[in-house]
Amino acid sequence: MPRPCSPAVLLLVLAFLGKAGAWAATGDLAWAKEGSFRSLYRELVETDTSLSNGSCTLAAERMAARLHAAGFTGRDVRIVVPPGYPRQGNLVARIPGANPNLAPVLLLAHVDVVEAGTADWKRDPFKLVEDRGYLYGRGTVDDKAMAASFVDAFIRYREEGFRPARTVKLALTCGEETDAVFNGVQYLLAKEPDALAAGFAINEGGAGRLDGNGRPVSFGVQAGEKIYQDFTLTATSPGGHSARPAGGNAIGRLAAALVRVDTYRFPANMTAATREFFRRSAEQYEGQTARDLEAAGDGTADDSALSRIAAADPLWNAFLRTTCIPTLIGGGHAANAQPQRAEANVNCRIMPGESVEGVRGRLVDVVADPAVDITLADEPGPQSVAPPPEARIMAPVEAIVAEMWPGVPVIPSLSSGATDGRFLNAAGIPTYGISGVFRDADGNGVHGLDERIRVTALLDARAFLYRLVKAYAGE
Repeated sequence: MPRPCSPAVLLLVLAFLGKAGAWAATGDLAWAKEGSFRSLYRELVETDTSLSNGSCTLAAERMAARLHAAGFTGRDVRIVVPPGYPRQGNLVARIPGANPNLAPVLLLAHVDVVEAGTADWKRDPFKLVEDRGYLYGRGTVDDKAMAASFVDAFIRYREEGFRPARTVKLALTCGEETDAVFNGVQYLLAKEPDALAAGFAINEGGAGRLDGNGRPVSFGVQAGEKIYQDFTLTATSPGGHSARPAGGNAIGRLAAALVRVDTYRFPANMTAATREFFRRSAEQYEGQTARDLEAAGDGTADDSALSRIAAADPLWNAFLRTTCIPTLIGGGHAANAQPQRAEANVNCRIMPGESVEGVRGRLVDVVADPAVDITLADEPGPQSVAPPPEARIMAPVEAIVAEMWPGVPVIPSLSSGATDGRFLNAAGIPTYGISGVFRDADGNGVHGLDERIRVTALLDARAFLYRLVKAYAGE
């Protein structure tokens, strides 16, 4: 049974639903100037922003030029280029709010893209090509659909004379895909924190899901993400001639340790978002699966139910707990010698709120072999608690989704991957993934070949984000 809303939440939902009629009445305006938006989107996609050959600075300058043409002044639109990184520029902009007591809302999107080999693609990855209802090009989904929609929304707000109650900030950043080299969010937090300071932020990560026929199935809101951490497992021994084997073979000991890690299942430890994910997902299933998901959502699932959930879908298992798996292995120095050293990488995706050192300690207990050393492969990344799916975030989303895609459930979730949201959450800025983009079941080629987005999905996301930001900002 769905849980009843509190009176406060119900009033908030009704307030946004009350605006639905106005949104519908201005539907032509909401979809107006599609040609201008397509031009902006094309320019952004066709600006190569890969690390090897591209320039985020050029992309930021081009988007800034469009904002200036719409009437934004230099005070409210800036390009921030870090010293030593001339091609990793970032755009920051704002629309001042009327009420200084309201914390700003931050719109975050990265403009850098994953490398794309032209020879491997069927089409030039840096030319926007429309074909049979899809738009092809590197970054068409990740993350230039969102970046273009935010810039377009800023332009339309300016043209309409929209004055928000709270300040709306925009940050188009570089380095999300290659943060080991440079990351714009980290740089701005360190050098220009006011550019990102906000009560909450909207970022990539959440996406809608389409079925095999292209029909919307669910609308996702990301609330938090797992922590990425690699550990190095090392076994050593004196070695010797292979014809005279002795106990304590380094490869053998490491292999036994990896088997124990691979078969170990961390205890279930769900966030508020993952519990809500299972609760709302239960409505889409029947029988035992529905009962198990509902039990996970309300906290009454026993070990048998959790095991069935984990076995049914690897993603569901990832939502339940920290996961660690061996990913790389090497060892030995000669075919006819006892190995003196064997080493493996274990990759962990850690639930928010759990510590990296705590997971390392658990691996030590699981391996149970003092001859196998377990160390951090690199310094831990930012750690934070996942922001809860609060009514102030979810109610506007649910109201607009109900109007645009009637009957499609809004389902919060936890990301098992990584976005720039991890830096903002760690800095105390609750960050939610709400892209408005509906994706095909195959992932639309994101990070791979022939990345693409449905034309309808792009235009719908544009309309959705325009409305959502207005709802959050107030008037």
